[in-house]
Amino acid sequence: MADLPNDPKIAAWVCLIRASATLLSSVRAELKAAGFPPLEWYDVLWELERASDEPRRPFDLEGRLLLAQYNLSRLIDRLSRAGYVTKQRCDADGRGQVLAITADGKELRKRMWRAYSAAIEHHLGSHLTEDEARDLCRLLLCLQRRGTNAPDAQPGRCS
Repeated sequence: MADLPNDPKIAAWVCLIRASATLLSSVRAELKAAGFPPLEWYDVLWELERASDEPRRPFDLEGRLLLAQYNLSRLIDRLSRAGYVTKQRCDADGRGQVLAITADGKELRKRMWRAYSAAIEHHLGSHLTEDEARDLCRLLLCLQRRGTNAPDAQPGRCS
């Protein structure tokens, strides 16, 4: 704690960012060691699979991705070239496109999940009790709601 700022709120911010960076780096390294593509691939494939049989527009994915995606169009191009995603012209907007996950994409996502979930357990889950995990989730959801100015965001404590 000696290298943290004295202000508890700034210290919380520093810890949150450091923990996030450390955990993401560790999980990415485990996926890479297991021979899988980058974690961002999983994120896009999962969102497309969750959409069921409804193709999604690329801009629909942007707000749903768990990971920062600065170059979604290039990622989608790589997924398409690899045969994991199809791109089709959007009937409602001739300039746009819709995306769908392929059977190969579903299979890759399932295989990646085994390694991904094991990495989550190894680097996060095994270090928290279930109550601690629930508390952390509750606090982070509270911060997320407030950060987006959601209607149910209340000033004061995250309780």
